[in-house]
Amino acid sequence: MNHYETVFILNPVLSDVQIKETVEKFENFLVSRGAEIVSKEDWGLKKLAYPIQNKKSGFYHLFEFQLEGEHLAAFETEFRRDERVMRFITVKLDKHALAWAVKRRTKLTAKAN
Repeated sequence: MNHYETVFILNPVLSDVQIKETVEKFENFLVSRGAEIVSKEDWGLKKLAYPIQNKKSGFYHLFEFQLEGEHLAAFETEFRRDERVMRFITVKLDKHALAWAVKRRTKLTAKAN
């Protein structure tokens, strides 16, 4: 299984319920394909560097997960089909990026406590 990280931006006009449903949809999609969700982060509403679909902000979310490579194309197709998603990017983590992600997570949990 490969380690991946996906960041996606949701439309800022969505309600809290719609955002939660969208995030759960993608999480359930991953789990149904045998993925192991390592981490989920809600970065909240952030201002965009440039307008996307005439919007100046968006709700950012991050998934870090382990998944077999053949399922990744179907996962990204789901993002393209969903009109609530403005942008997304999926990156395969190498050993250095994986170590950095672990360090970032421990820092976030220490900050939350």
